[in-house]
Amino acid sequence: MASTISVEFCGEWYRVEDGQELTIGREADLTIDEDNPFLHRRFLTIVQVESMWWLVNIGARLSATITDGTGSMQAWLAPGARIPLVFDVTKVVFTAGPTTYDLSVHAESPEFARIAGPDDPAGETTVGSVQLTPSQKLLILALAEPMLTREGSGMSSVPTSAQAAKRLGWQLTKFNRKLDNVCDKLDRLGVRGLRGGPGKLASNRRARLVEHAVFSRLVTSEDLPLLDQAQDADDD
Repeated sequence: MASTISVEFCGEWYRVEDGQELTIGREADLTIDEDNPFLHRRFLTIVQVESMWWLVNIGARLSATITDGTGSMQAWLAPGARIPLVFDVTKVVFTAGPTTYDLSVHAESPEFARIAGPDDPAGETTVGSVQLTPSQKLLILALAEPMLTREGSGMSSVPTSAQAAKRLGWQLTKFNRKLDNVCDKLDRLGVRGLRGGPGKLASNRRARLVEHAVFSRLVTSEDLPLLDQAQDADDD
């Protein structure tokens, strides 16, 4: 049975017909920010193998976060990896240099349909068995604020540590200490991309933290008013 895939980025739609392929990158079928030298010319590709559609990372160093859009499933797509596009909507987010990009992939005939229950959690502070303190949640909100306020725009910038610390009214040393703590917590939980190796924090951990937090619904736009309470939070 013939099936098609559609990709939405910044309000523009790109349709991939049965048997076709779509490349995504700085110089690709779907061109994303041709002025960003940190972005691969060809980063991702959508390709059909027999009757199954796949998203493949054909880049050399960038990774992408993949989710079903509800936060129930999240995957880390490293260079050379691929993942089947089995949901009706698959969210893709990645960071190249100072800019974070997000797009959505829509399947006409999805292989899998998730049935949401009435008690499905959304935006809670508990991730697995690890619960965030109020100040750790505020830290994540300060970093995720641009993405949450520009949801659906396709592009956003992750604040520097100094910018986020200023937004919270914290000293930079305090911000960095709390950032270390929350990255360590999530790393121990199994969230990938927050550390560059044993004992070495990843240089792009802020971007990866934002990707995970937003797409797992650890923080949502409804939490943004909490930022006004930032200077009152000092619990860890």
